[in-house]
Amino acid sequence: MPTAVVTGGARGLGYAMARGLAQSGSSIALLDVLPDVAESAHALAAETGVATIGLAVDVRDAEQVESAFAAAELELGVADTLVTAAGITIWGDSIDVTPEEWHRVMDINLTGTFFACQSWARRLIRHSGGGSAILIASMSGHIVNVPQFQASYNASKAAVIHLAKSLSVEWAAAGIRVNALSPGYTLSDMTRQFMDANPELRDQWEKLIPVGRMAEPEDLIGMVNYLASPASTYLTGQSLVIDGGYSAI
Repeated sequence: MPTAVVTGGARGLGYAMARGLAQSGSSIALLDVLPDVAESAHALAAETGVATIGLAVDVRDAEQVESAFAAAELELGVADTLVTAAGITIWGDSIDVTPEEWHRVMDINLTGTFFACQSWARRLIRHSGGGSAILIASMSGHIVNVPQFQASYNASKAAVIHLAKSLSVEWAAAGIRVNALSPGYTLSDMTRQFMDANPELRDQWEKLIPVGRMAEPEDLIGMVNYLASPASTYLTGQSLVIDGGYSAI
């Protein structure tokens, strides 16, 4: 049975993508800093009937990440799919961003993504198995969003896109594919709450999206399942943008 590890999987986009993979038959290991990640795993198992495990881990800590992947392997076997959905953003004028804020965004979005890829690929290479890593980047790695200022987020996601390209070349001979998935504005649970509290910003964003709406998490599932499947075996080193046409204008 195929197995996937999803970081940032306790809720939001990570959980939605994990559900899509589970509905396609994959066993799922959810990794998240949130303490209720085990409850999320139980809920996913109850809904889809697949084997799951939920592990609390801070992706900024390489030892925690390695331990979590070891536990997931023991429970579910070596994962052939990785989805790195753990990420944060901060808004504010760049001249006011503190060193702590900058490092937190970079450490979670970029370094945490690398640590997850590293622990995942070690196991695949050790077992001589191929697989697919789907690094969740953002359209913000390609363009600069307005009206909010988020230089650290934009820079971290641009780095994730190039990390995907770099690892795709390095690991191609091992049968490992690495792609970045770059969503546009997406109504995760947290974003939906923010938009409800700031309807004028939601209206401004939607006016800039040619299809006239923000994405739902489910809009990403088809591409995630495609990238995880044998149908995409010749696709690697790419950043696939799903933004309703936002970055086309």
